[in-house]
Amino acid sequence: QVQLVESGGGLVQVGGSLRLSCVASGRTFSSYAMGWFRQAPGKEREFVAAISGRDGRSLYADSVKGRFTISRDNAKNTVYLQMNSLKPEDTAVYYCAARSVTMAVKASQYDYWGQGTQVTVSS
Repeated sequence: QVQLVESGGGLVQVGGSLRLSCVASGRTFSSYAMGWFRQAPGKEREFVAAISGRDGRSLYADSVKGRFTISRDNAKNTVYLQMNSLKPEDTAVYYCAARSVTMAVKASQYDYWGQGTQVTVSS
C-alpha cells in the first residue's frame, strides 16, 4: 500500500511558476513509476507527466512539454512537478499517482492516488 500526499498548489499569475511536491509512504518508492495528472472542472482527468522509478526517464503531455519538469528524489520518497510559464488553461486540480515499475499515460493504469492540490492561474 502506498499513500501519496501532494502540496504546493496555489494561485499564480499568468507566466508565473509553481513547484508541486508529492510525498509517498513506504520503503519501496524507487520501484514505482510516478505520474502527475490534472482535472479541470467539467473535464476528464488528463495526463501531465510521468517518471520511471530508477533511471529517471520521463514522459510529458504535448501541452506542457518545455514548460513543466518532473523529477524525483528517491531518498526523500518525493516526486516534484516544476511548472513554469503557467497559462490559464493549466488551472486544475493536480494529482500524483503511482504504479509498479513502468510509466504509463492512462489514469486507469495507476494504482495509487493522492488527494490532489489546486492550481489556479489568473490572467
